Amino acid sequence: MASAVRAAARRTFSSLQVRNYRYYFAGQSLSLVGTWMQGIAQSWLVFTATHSGTAVGLLVAAQTLPILLFGPVGGTIADRFGKYKILLWTQSLAGVQAAVLAALDLSGHLQLWELFVMAGSLGMINAVDNPTRQTFIGEMVGRTQLSNAVTLNSVMVNVARAIGPAAAGLLIAGVGSGWCFAINAVSFGFVVLALKAIRRDELMPAPRLARAPGQLREGFRYVAHTPVLRNSLIMMAVVGCLTYEFQTSLPLVAGVTFAGSAVTYGFFTAFMGVGAVVGGLVAASRRSRGPMRLVNTSLVFGAVVLLAALAPTPLTEELALLLVGAGSVTFLSLANATLQLESEPAMRGRVMSLWSVAFMGTTPIGGPLVGLVGGTLGARYGLGIGAMAALAAGVFGLATFGRDRRATLRVGVATRTGDTQARTPAPADQPHRRPAAAPEPVGGDGEVIAVEADQDLATTGLEEDRVDGTRI
Repeated sequence: MASAVRAAARRTFSSLQVRNYRYYFAGQSLSLVGTWMQGIAQSWLVFTATHSGTAVGLLVAAQTLPILLFGPVGGTIADRFGKYKILLWTQSLAGVQAAVLAALDLSGHLQLWELFVMAGSLGMINAVDNPTRQTFIGEMVGRTQLSNAVTLNSVMVNVARAIGPAAAGLLIAGVGSGWCFAINAVSFGFVVLALKAIRRDELMPAPRLARAPGQLREGFRYVAHTPVLRNSLIMMAVVGCLTYEFQTSLPLVAGVTFAGSAVTYGFFTAFMGVGAVVGGLVAASRRSRGPMRLVNTSLVFGAVVLLAALAPTPLTEELALLLVGAGSVTFLSLANATLQLESEPAMRGRVMSLWSVAFMGTTPIGGPLVGLVGGTLGARYGLGIGAMAALAAGVFGLATFGRDRRATLRVGVATRTGDTQARTPAPADQPHRRPAAAPEPVGGDGEVIAVEADQDLATTGLEEDRVDGTRI
């Protein structure tokens, strides 16, 4: 029994055996607590100043609009320059942004318009930081540990979600919101120290992209001609636009539906974070992945968000949010890992920039819409529209991935049948030639990919890469 538990623990935390990732993980863990504290403080300041769900949605939109507009450019930058140096710059600038907010708030000079301007400045930083940070994980751990590292990264985000919002609620009620910004500013120092501790000679950087015209368009064409990437991004865009707008919907649920305070909002977000931690650890211990698992997770995610929308009391809301957190981290980590594993290393920055656009860049559309629906029809409807979006994305994935799988099976059957009919005995004067063995599928960094028995056919590398005519 003990050996089984140890084996499960090693499997769950396997990517932490990589020294560089351990340092990165530790630094980000501390910083993300501050990031969640800042997010809660910003949303609550806008809500208390305006009592408008639309205004809260517009604040989130201001922070994510640069990702929608410039995310693909950020991905091209990530592919073209060294990701390590980019992260040093972006994380340092984010720390400066938090420090400015702290100084304005603690001095009593923070205005509503300044909150929106500072949110937009952080969005500009994140447009470059997000695709760089996502792809840098692969450079630290390699392909074999990428899925586990991505899932643990999501767990880390949600551990911070469990701690940060609750701490922010207590700080806001006790000493004011300015200290949330100050703590976030200090937390970025730990990220910089962790990056400085990384051994750069142990990194596995992807080949840098030489400057050339048309690289942005090439990224779009690559995704459009790779069905598993295209369909996964469409699902992510629908869910990211309307379901992940919890920064907009939960303040309304806490403050309007249950007539609560900042503490209520903080604990709602914390319960969601606890559920995400548990769900993430379960997901990290599982090796199966693929588009059909992403589809099933989207359907379950939609169902539990619907439960949260219908919860009658604060206690049942908190219990429902535990399930919402588990579903959110599982869907997010599956989508992230699918996109990184199915894309070529040289294209990964641009692919993940589109992931950032789909996940966060759609918030300028979804945030105000969810805020408008929640403010007009009721906060429960804000969550309900998110539930419907996740269910619709699951149905879309069920149709498209199922169709691709059936088409792949038909091609395989037709090929085998054609080979049987066309096979003729070799002439007597020619030596019998054995068919060449099919090469092992190889990853972008030269590692052999072990295709598991339960892995979906759509992820086994049978799709044609229309960019260079070779198989992925």
